Amino acid sequence: MSDAITTERTVAEALLGAGSVVVCAHVNPDGDAVGSVLALTLALRQIGIEAVPTLADAHEAPSTYSFLEGFEFYRPSSELTPPDVFVALDTPTWARLGTAEPLARAAGRVIVIDHHSDDACFGALNLVDADASSTASIVWRLLPELGAEATPAIAAASYAALMTDTGRFSYGNTTPRALRDAADMIEAGANARRSYTKVYESRTPPALALLGRVLSRITLANKNRVVYSWITDTDLAETGALPEETENIVDIVRQTGRVDAVVVFKQETAGVKVSLRAKCPTLDVGAIARSFGGGGHFAAAGATLSVPLDDAIAEVLALLPGGAA
Repeated sequence: MSDAITTERTVAEALLGAGSVVVCAHVNPDGDAVGSVLALTLALRQIGIEAVPTLADAHEAPSTYSFLEGFEFYRPSSELTPPDVFVALDTPTWARLGTAEPLARAAGRVIVIDHHSDDACFGALNLVDADASSTASIVWRLLPELGAEATPAIAAASYAALMTDTGRFSYGNTTPRALRDAADMIEAGANARRSYTKVYESRTPPALALLGRVLSRITLANKNRVVYSWITDTDLAETGALPEETENIVDIVRQTGRVDAVVVFKQETAGVKVSLRAKCPTLDVGAIARSFGGGGHFAAAGATLSVPLDDAIAEVLALLPGGAA
């Protein structure tokens, strides 16, 4: 175990010397989690390393990203044997590895590749760059060290990750470096229009019905400084929407003007999943998420609370601008 930040070269050498590699990201994977996992998996397989992508959850990978090559390689962690190297991507702590944590702990070595500023550096090697706009951007820059070609498939997975983690290149992490990476990915074969259409313009009728419910519940709170809405298990059952079709709903609610924070609460078996977004440049929702055992970035974060929905709403609102001290 080491808390030192290492270099791309050191990480590449460790991967090149591995006989088997398992690649995994955090629970409830988003676009960066899936895209970075598939990009690294494809790169390792290209250079002859046995790499398998897995999930930190018992359920399947979100079908939103099934258009990406390599998606079909996902296997449940319960079916895998401990690898020489376990790569934790976009995952700042052991706990965020969920059901894959036992597999990671049994691996010969753990490598962490991440862009969270609060990463605990729990790996033997930790390639952490808090200035990177996405974890996939770090993987992208690792390719030359691995001797892997930036194929159209790797570029597409990387681009989808970067596009989603920058909010379609609209968030504060849309840096010049991010845009240069995006241009390089497109030049390598990523189809920007196809990625946008697949992720943001392919909602099913049930997903749109669910979105209608969420929008109809929009509530202003904390002296109109916070807007929130919620999703219940009943909503999913009655509309027929899939759990993964809720991923980008918080970004639609985020369109509400003149508020400092946006929250979407999603009732799940394990509790209530909370998705937080900051619209005020000085509000750190990542710190709020960490107070509930979650994590994320300064302006976008999440957590799961093991309490009823009404209690989760009250507890989170109390810590947001305009709430109780």
